[in-house]
This record gives sequence, structure tokens and C-alpha cells, in this order.
Amino acid sequence: MTTKALPSPFPLALSLLLGAVAVSLAWTALPMERGLLFTLQTLFQPTISSPQEAVLYYSWWPRLSISLLAGAGLGLAGVLMQQVLRNPLAAPTTLGVASGANLALIAATLFAPALLVSGREWVALAGGALTMGLVFMLAWSRGLAPMVVVLAGLVVNLFAGALAMTLLLFNQETLKGVLIWGAGSLTQSGWSDVAYLWPRLAISAVLACLLLRPLAVMDLDESNARSLGVSIRQLRLAGLGLAVFLTGCVVSVVGIIGFIGLAAPNIARMAGARRLGPRMFWSVILGALLLTTTDLMLQQFASSPSTLLPTGAMTAALGAPLLLWLIPRLKLGGNTPGVPTQGLVHRHARPDRLAITLFVILLAAAVLAIFIGQTAQGWHWTGQWSVLEWRMPRLLAAAGSGILLAIAGTIIQRVSGNPMASPELLGISGGSAIALMAVIFLVPSPGNLTLVSAGTLGALGALGVLVLLNRRSGYLPERLLLTGVAITALFDAVRSIVLSGGDPRGQQVVAWLSGSTYYVDLQGGVLIAVLAVVVAAATRPLARWLDILPLGPATASSLGIGLNRSRLSLLVLIALLTACATLVIGPLSFVGLLAPHLARLLGFGRAREHLLGAALIGALLMILADWVGRQALFPQEIPAGLVASLIGGSYFMWSMRKR
Repeated sequence: MTTKALPSPFPLALSLLLGAVAVSLAWTALPMERGLLFTLQTLFQPTISSPQEAVLYYSWWPRLSISLLAGAGLGLAGVLMQQVLRNPLAAPTTLGVASGANLALIAATLFAPALLVSGREWVALAGGALTMGLVFMLAWSRGLAPMVVVLAGLVVNLFAGALAMTLLLFNQETLKGVLIWGAGSLTQSGWSDVAYLWPRLAISAVLACLLLRPLAVMDLDESNARSLGVSIRQLRLAGLGLAVFLTGCVVSVVGIIGFIGLAAPNIARMAGARRLGPRMFWSVILGALLLTTTDLMLQQFASSPSTLLPTGAMTAALGAPLLLWLIPRLKLGGNTPGVPTQGLVHRHARPDRLAITLFVILLAAAVLAIFIGQTAQGWHWTGQWSVLEWRMPRLLAAAGSGILLAIAGTIIQRVSGNPMASPELLGISGGSAIALMAVIFLVPSPGNLTLVSAGTLGALGALGVLVLLNRRSGYLPERLLLTGVAITALFDAVRSIVLSGGDPRGQQVVAWLSGSTYYVDLQGGVLIAVLAVVVAAATRPLARWLDILPLGPATASSLGIGLNRSRLSLLVLIALLTACATLVIGPLSFVGLLAPHLARLLGFGRAREHLLGAALIGALLMILADWVGRQALFPQEIPAGLVASLIGGSYFMWSMRKR
């Protein structure tokens, strides 16, 4: 005789605890001098006879209601994504749905405001659906494998972020309100958002219950699921489609709310809700309570309404450590992204001739960037010093930063054995950017030495997190990429908080984040170029390490290489290179990923050849990106970092789709 396992009491206890905290915070926030009965009466029998009553009815109660609804919706969307993909790191924010909705709203505000008349929720929903569709397209050929979907979501997220930053750069005043919304604002001025959201969430909950039994089959492996007559792809499409609809509805009302969809299902699972039904129920409850408690805490501790931090960005900032804590506890299968390893790529018979060819092309691109371009009189060749003294520093800065990022990416890829590793995808650029933003806001008039030092420390901090979380697993590519997702998410949260605050220094941060070489003077350009050349020469003696370390610790030790000393030296070098490059072209560039990858495809196999080829390609990419950015929308400019991001992201998505 078998006994039925009793449900764990911990989800209920945790929900009651969060509920008690939320009630206590709400109790202290309410104007209780007229009693609890008056406060409840304003909700059920409003007379609006005083300003206090109007604030309660039209602002406080709707905000409380929308936080409960939005948290519940995101919790349900998160558990659907995690169940369908069998990956506890799947969530609306990690798969690009929220960033797609944000980009669609920005684009509609600028180019098709008439679409917003019928409801911005539909615009946001369409944007989220398009980005999720792009993720499906990239991962469909590999059966929507969980790790491939997460990687595709990361790249689509970065690509959509680069597009949004490009539009924002030229329309900061027009999009000021969108920035606040994009950071996740729960501020309400009536009940219209509640009236819009609750029926859609109710319908989605009913559909989720109908999918409950089929989705439970996803707990089995694919062979057993198919033996039961279940179509895995169709089931994934239905579950993810419902999750996208839920996310689109929530994002269209309150903006991007980070990590509720990730945290709630994982907390429910860790609290003891193992089966899908209980996990779905408690994810909804915990999602609502987590968001509501966070929002009430922010309202409670803000000194004034003008200093109130956006709830969505704060949940992301608080959720990133949770994601980092979860990564070592994941059980990942073999769903790697499917990128060819170094051994599968052909080696060129004469890499020296190939390098000379690239150098000649680089010189031609430099001549093009310096002497040919548009002016007020149109396209022409110019040799005037007044023009050259403006273009030369930009050329040197672009080439130098491209070399620095390319070398950093090459070192990371060879040490980790992961051709998808780069300073951008692993969060190293994001860690450097967080430190640089902190210095810009906390230190009056920081100098270049201060900025480089802070950026290096930030990059070292991100590298330290990567090493700490991935050392025991042997630096598996999947875990490295997921750690980068967490650090990048933390960077996005800090950026959203900074940009939504209305501080005048935010415009300086926007210009820097976009990767513009516009403000580089001749001294700075020469300094960056000289540093890049010196670093490129200094890495040549390290080529032996980079050839041997990928062979494994035993081989490296037997050949006399001290593992700790070599890895520490390489990590410090990577941090310095990333900080210097990030200071010039921002954290959004894909050069650290693209240049080593292209060099390997061209046939630069050994480490010394690989470093040289990647450096030449990185310089070439950044020079062309800077030139294209100057000419595409003349007289306006697209920063070189954003152009490189768009080129690199497009290439990477194309390569994923091709495989």
C-alpha cells in the first residue's frame, strides 16, 4: 500500500510571511489618523470629498492592485517558460520578451504615434512577440533546446538594447517618459490599467490550467514524452506563446519588471513545490507578494516622490544576486549552443600572408575613414587639416579599442575553450560599466586615470564572480554564459535606474554607453592606439600559455605552466583591456566576440596567429563602424559602439540560424 506524499508546508509559510510583511508595510503607509474603516471605505464606497481620499482611491489602491496583478502574471509566465524549456533560468527578461516590448514602444512613439491611440499595450505585445519569434527562429533547427533558447534570448536582448539605445540617443527629450516606463514604474492615476490587466490575466490563468496536464509531461525526457504521443515542439510553442502573451500584457501596462518571473518559480521549487500544479499556484502567489512587498518597501523608504526608484529596475537589481546564486545549483545537460570548437576549424596554410592581406585592408579602411566622407558640400576627398584633426583621433580611438577588445575576447575564448565567450556576453564589460557609472555620479570631475582604475576594478569584480561560480564545474560554457546573463542583467538594472532619475549627468552616461568616439581628442586617441599596440606586442609571449591551457590542467602542469599564476595573470590582463576599451566605446559592442570568431574562421589557428588576426579584424571592424556611423545619418551620427553592436549581433544571429 502506497501513501500519497503530503504537500510541503514551506510555500504556504513563506507566502504568509511575505503577506505579513506586505500588510505591515501597507499599514504604515496608509493615513491611519482617520482609521482603518475610512481607508477601506475609500476603496469600496468612495465619495472623494477630500484630497486625501482622492489620493487613496485614484493612486494608492490602484498601485497596490496593479503590483499584485503584475507580479502574479509574471510569476505565471516564468513558471510556464521554465517548465516548457526545462531550464530554471528561463524568464521574460532573460529571453528578450521585455526588451522587445520596450523597443517597440520607443519605435512607435517616434515613428507611428497613431498606433498608440488604440493602446500601447498592443504595440508592446507585438514587440515582445516579434523578439520571442526571433528567438524561436534562431533555436528552432535544434529543437528549441533549452540552452540554445537562453543563448538566443541573450543575444536578441543585447541587439534590441542596442537598437533602443540608438533611438534614445537622438530623441532623449521625446523619450523621457518612455525611459521611466521602461524602468518599470507602478505609478497609477486611476483604475484603467487594473481594468485592462485583470481579465487578460484571468483568461491566461484558465488557459494555463488547461495546459497543466500536457505540460506536466515535460518533466519526462523527450523520448518518453513522444512515446505518450505528445508533440514536444507544439507543446513548447503553446506554452511559450501563452507566456509571451502574459508578459506583453504586463509590460504594456507597467514596463519592464525584472526577475519576478525568474525568482517566483525558483523560490516555489526550493520551498518544496515539486509538481507543476503546486508550483504554478505558488509561483503566482509568490510573484504577486514579491513585487508588492518590493514596491511597498520602496515607497516606505523613499525620502520624497521625486527620489522614488523605479520598481522594475530595483527588482532586477535585487534579482541578479539570486540568479548568480542559482547558477552553481543548476543541473545542465548537453544543450550547448552548437558553435564549432577550435579543433574543427581549418588552419590557413600561410597565416603570415593572410595577416599581411588584412593589414593592407586595414590601411585602406583607415585612408577611407580619414580622407573620404560627407560635409555640408556633399561627398568628397579632403586633405584639409581642419577636417583631419577631427577625424584622426576618432580613427585612432576606434582602432585601439577594437584591438583591445579583440585581444581580450581571444584570451577568454582560448582559456575557457568556449568560442562564444567574450567580454560582452560574459558580463565583464557590464561589470566595468557599472563601476564607471558609479564614478561618474559619485566623484566630481573624475580624470582618465580614475575612470580606468574604476573600470578595471569593476571588470575584475565581474571576472571574480565568473571564477567563483564556475571553478568547481570546470568552466562549462553553459554556466559561463549564464553567469554573464546575470551580470548583464544587473548592468541593465543600474542603467535603467540612472537614466530614469532625470539627473543631467544621465545624458553624459547615455553618450558614453552608446560608444561614441566623438569626444576623443588627439592626445587621448594616440594614447589608446599606443596602448593597444603595446598590449598586442606584450601578449605574444603569452601565446604558449594560450596554446597549452585549453589542453587541460594535467597537460599544462606537466609542461611546467603554473595554473594559478597563468590564469590570474590572464584574468588581470583581460580586466585591464576590457576597462580601457569600455571607457572608449561603451559596453555594448560585439567586437570581443566577433573578431576572434572571424579570425578563427579565416584560418588563424595557433594562439600567436589568432591574437594577431583578431587584433587586425577588431581594428578593421571598429574603423568601419565609426565611419559608417558618421555617414549613415549625416549630419547626425550613430556611435561606433552601437554600429558594431548591430553588425555583430546581426552576424551572430545569422550564424546561429545557419547552424
